[in-house]
Amino acid sequence: MRHILFALLGAGVLSLSACGSSETTSPMNLESQEPYELRIATFNVSMEADNYASEGASEVSSDALTVALANGEHSQIQNIAEIIQRTRPQIILLNEFDYIADSSKGIDLFRTNYLNQPQNGLSPIDYPYVYLAPVNTGVKTQLTDSNLSMFGFGKYPGQYAMVLLSQYPINTDQVRTFQKFLWKDMPSHIMPSNEQGESWYDEDAVSIMRLSSKSHWDVPINVCGETIHVLASHPTPPVFDGAEDRNGRRNFDEIRFWADYITPQTATYHYDDLGNTGGLAADSHFVILGDLNASSVEGDAYPGAMDQLLKHPRVANYPAPTSEGGKENRPDNSYAANHTAYWGMRADYVLPSSTLNVVTSGVYWPTSTEDEYRLVESRQASSDHRMVWVDVKLSKDSCASD
Repeated sequence: MRHILFALLGAGVLSLSACGSSETTSPMNLESQEPYELRIATFNVSMEADNYASEGASEVSSDALTVALANGEHSQIQNIAEIIQRTRPQIILLNEFDYIADSSKGIDLFRTNYLNQPQNGLSPIDYPYVYLAPVNTGVKTQLTDSNLSMFGFGKYPGQYAMVLLSQYPINTDQVRTFQKFLWKDMPSHIMPSNEQGESWYDEDAVSIMRLSSKSHWDVPINVCGETIHVLASHPTPPVFDGAEDRNGRRNFDEIRFWADYITPQTATYHYDDLGNTGGLAADSHFVILGDLNASSVEGDAYPGAMDQLLKHPRVANYPAPTSEGGKENRPDNSYAANHTAYWGMRADYVLPSSTLNVVTSGVYWPTSTEDEYRLVESRQASSDHRMVWVDVKLSKDSCASD
């Protein structure tokens, strides 16, 4: 398995102080954010090759994304970059950014040609620390005549992948990935069965079926001497299946994986791709990030899926991020202010640990009366999802400005 983690320092990179840059400020009040406040975001950017392939193309690969990134002028990608420049998170997870192992043909191009360029007159932004790794989407199994032809849905390996960007150093030696963790190895899993009560997957499939539809990552980031574990994932949508509810069940257990991982009493079965076992220490700082494809009050998720995290005692209990644009999008829906996708649901989450003090949060979703609405007016404009961000406060002692 090839994992890529790098720090790029040069003329195009913003200068970072020990505790952040003056460029990393609030989009609402550029002078208000104190240096020990940290903005963390998640954004499903819909940057997978289907968006960029020629209409009617018989085969699609991540090469189409490379072409769009290379020219620096693709309007959808420019809008994605503008949204990031407006919100200016210091740590951000990008879901649905195709996995391209050669970073010079993928994430480097996004940084250099889009994030490092002023979009609509805004200040450029850079993330000198990047993490990406293989995912299960589009990876074929060796099974024939089986319900398990791929480890995760995708037209090609790495479709709908993810990448983590940070303005603070990543603790390279401590990164853990769980791409190959087997679903059957989760105690009391809810793998699907048929009407006769037998496993919906045959024995051969059960023996190799991976839990993660993409992957699960634990990426420790050193923020002013304190370690924050970014727990990143993108569980499968709980739809596109049948009565067996295989995707709903998988989504539930993908979410449960993190709930157990942050609980010392249940973090006993986890093993990562290097064979290391266990979960997080009880006093660890963490933030769970990603498009989790589930809501506690709407949608088709398996009952209780999101409550595993939202009601977890180690997860900060703070009001769900809101936007006026979400309310405008679904005026008759009482949950609309919390929606993070134009199709009407809270699907994307930034969930800090209870050891971190949440200051404020939001969903980037301008209303139709605002100029910035052009950035979100359609999926073609940027994405069918909206960026979600949360500001957390670190101790003044550990993150004091120079």
